[in-house]
Amino acid sequence: MTYTPKSDFIRTMQERGFLADCTDLQGLDEALIKGVLPAYIGYDATAKSLHVGHLLNIMVLRWLQKTGHKPITLMGGGTTKVGDPSFRSEERPLLDAQAIESNISGMQQVFSKYLAYGAGPTDAIMLNNAEWLDGLNYLDFLRDVGRHFSVNRMLSFESVKSRLDREQSLSFLEFNYMILQAYDFVEIYRRHGCLLQMGGSDQWGNIVNGIDLARRIADAEIFGLTTPLLTTSDGRKMGKSQGGAIWLNADMLSPYEFWQFWRNTTDADVGRFLKLYTELPVEECNRLGALEGAEINAAKIILANEVTTLCHGAEAAQTAAATARDVFEQGGTGEDLPTLTLTADELGEGLSIAQLFVRAGLAKSGKDAKRLITEGGARANDAQVTDAGQIIGSDDLTTPMKLTAGKKRHALVTRA
Repeated sequence: MTYTPKSDFIRTMQERGFLADCTDLQGLDEALIKGVLPAYIGYDATAKSLHVGHLLNIMVLRWLQKTGHKPITLMGGGTTKVGDPSFRSEERPLLDAQAIESNISGMQQVFSKYLAYGAGPTDAIMLNNAEWLDGLNYLDFLRDVGRHFSVNRMLSFESVKSRLDREQSLSFLEFNYMILQAYDFVEIYRRHGCLLQMGGSDQWGNIVNGIDLARRIADAEIFGLTTPLLTTSDGRKMGKSQGGAIWLNADMLSPYEFWQFWRNTTDADVGRFLKLYTELPVEECNRLGALEGAEINAAKIILANEVTTLCHGAEAAQTAAATARDVFEQGGTGEDLPTLTLTADELGEGLSIAQLFVRAGLAKSGKDAKRLITEGGARANDAQVTDAGQIIGSDDLTTPMKLTAGKKRHALVTRA
């Protein structure tokens, strides 16, 4: 029987498709209607920007705040030094303190666009677990915290078990990650009264560990909630494209390319993505998602505009939409397209057209570019490219050259 929630937050999670599992749904629902409830999601600092794969849980924090509760964004300045082994085939590269700090600085740019930070009861706060993890005494930590963990139980978690079943190495360093993450929940509960940890469903084991530890050493009644791990209807991992990760920072991926990613959503995913990544009413999301034929393209533009507005602002969304109209409908060059500017030294005596596709980010390698050209998927200024060795010199770039890969990926090449 489907549970009928009393709180706005749980109702939103259910209606919009955010809810995968909860340790005690009814108990959490009751806690939410009693007053402001602090909840956190952790983010390890493994890159300079968050990407679209993180966006679902950022939207969860946004809805938490919109329904009257307190979001906590936890930056993993400490846990990043260990690396989460969950469902990975190999150990993460270890980062030094300077790289971690640089990554955190880049990641922080995103959160202020989705959450209101401040000192009010429902204002978001940002924490860094290095604050309590960096100063731990190892022997004291083993005695006070480590003794509550059963190795047998830790080995039974799917994230660890799948790695061992494939006979892939799991270092002792990585094995400690789940203990550190569990300890995070205890510290945030003690310091900020946090009652809920949220995350993707791959974090279920880590979240349950934290709840169990808090009950054992702090007698705390706390909760865990997970969101589904999304794949697109054609089986691709959410947040990946042919060109790589879809970053949320404008200096890592242009707002136009971000907009275009959403405009290229598969028809079958439009309704679901509207509910997860925009704030449009559920009924409107369902109506738009049910459109067919040419009409579904209008829904995709709405999706792209809404998501880009949240991430990059209304002006960036409008500019991206105008650029797309220029490129697709009016045959223009679209001056806001991603642009590769080449110096005289870089051009030298000329570069092959295949090299330009690689340099512009439209092909991963020379081999990939040659295959694109051979298969008829490459165009320069809307004319099909047939010779991968065609040399482009400075005189060919007196005006910007528009390169196109397939039907939907474009870039400009110009000279300095």
